Amino acid sequence: MANIVAIVGRPNVGKSTLYNRLVGKRDAIMDDHSGVTRDRHYGTGEWTDKRFTVIDTGGYVHGSDDIFEGAIRSQVEMALEEASVILFVVDIYDGLTGLDNDFAKVLRRSKKPVYVVCNKADTTERVQMAGDFYALGMGDVYPVSASNGYGTGELLDAVTSHFEPEPEVEEDHIPKIAIVGRPNAGKSSLVNLLLNKERSIVTDIAGTTRDTVDSHYTAFGKDFVLVDTAGIRKKSKVHEDIEFYSVLRALRAIEDSDICIVVVDATRGLEAQDINIVNLAQKNKKGVVIMMNKWDLVEKETNTARNVEKDIRDRLGSFSYIPIIFTSVLTKQRVLRVMEKAVEIYENKVTKISTSKLNEVMQKEIERYPPPAYRGKYIKIKYITQLPTHNPTFAFFCNFPKHIKDPYKRFLENKMREHFPFEGIPIKLVFRDK
Repeated sequence: MANIVAIVGRPNVGKSTLYNRLVGKRDAIMDDHSGVTRDRHYGTGEWTDKRFTVIDTGGYVHGSDDIFEGAIRSQVEMALEEASVILFVVDIYDGLTGLDNDFAKVLRRSKKPVYVVCNKADTTERVQMAGDFYALGMGDVYPVSASNGYGTGELLDAVTSHFEPEPEVEEDHIPKIAIVGRPNAGKSSLVNLLLNKERSIVTDIAGTTRDTVDSHYTAFGKDFVLVDTAGIRKKSKVHEDIEFYSVLRALRAIEDSDICIVVVDATRGLEAQDINIVNLAQKNKKGVVIMMNKWDLVEKETNTARNVEKDIRDRLGSFSYIPIIFTSVLTKQRVLRVMEKAVEIYENKVTKISTSKLNEVMQKEIERYPPPAYRGKYIKIKYITQLPTHNPTFAFFCNFPKHIKDPYKRFLENKMREHFPFEGIPIKLVFRDK
């Protein structure tokens, strides 16, 4: 990540709109309210064959006592340290403000290139107003309109002049692990603990995380992308536009992931919405680990964990193959065990089983308990093979594929799980005519 552009400025000047423009998609949540963006948000842009990383940040407010604004300041300062070039975004319509001047003092201490970006220059009259910002004494000023793209080409020409073209390298697929769950279950705390830094803002207030936040993470000799997400509440409980888009980002993170760690507040137990999240991950064919966080706060008696796990498995029904781990991010209890299990489930997900091994094992089970006859005719399963799909899918070739009933399909799936490592992942069985 040598070429990094950090977008900074006071609240509500259009930083996220500019970020979306530079990365070429609506990745960051935008709203007319200030303070929508809180964590650092990363994306990739490209201009004249030069690729670069873009960091969106929250609005910087100097000297505020607000819990979020203090945390946002820390996130902005981290982004400034990472950046190669800094885009200082101001609102051309509002003119030069005291907050802009205060933040300019912070940026002057940086030895990195800083470009003053006068956003919301949607008319010729507004473009003329950009001259006021030369008073900051920070060099050239670039009037742009992030909403319609005006002026962004000239800005990118200047920014990318600091970069060298990067050779195109075909990267191996890096597995994505999405951290999902209800609000205030401890998702961001988990990410910060694993990364050993304040990657995401953490407070006791539900809904602190809004955007999905990607971070590279290495564990057990493998590289992963950890995706911190906003808490997912029932649709009927979501009333604000900001939360609505936060939940959409979280749902998209599930769709784009390989493994989902569903974080559950152990003091509340597994609730209906937690089961909905598990169900959503399974529908999208994702591997799942259930992490019962805050286990240190639960009053325990003899066999408490075993009894709670049994109750959870009863409620999960057909998803009983999902591993459940009791943890505490606060005390670091069994947190690495969660990641170890996530890595193990990813390995299960990409495992390919040879046709000979499948038939050797499964034909014995079929002989012991053959499928029920159809209209007096025996159903014979000739052979089994794994199909070349992204998720474990197995084809059973037989003479009457349409007449194998669901109970027998469940029997075969259970036997597959009994003999092969498919913990935590959904598998699909298809039946075809020989």
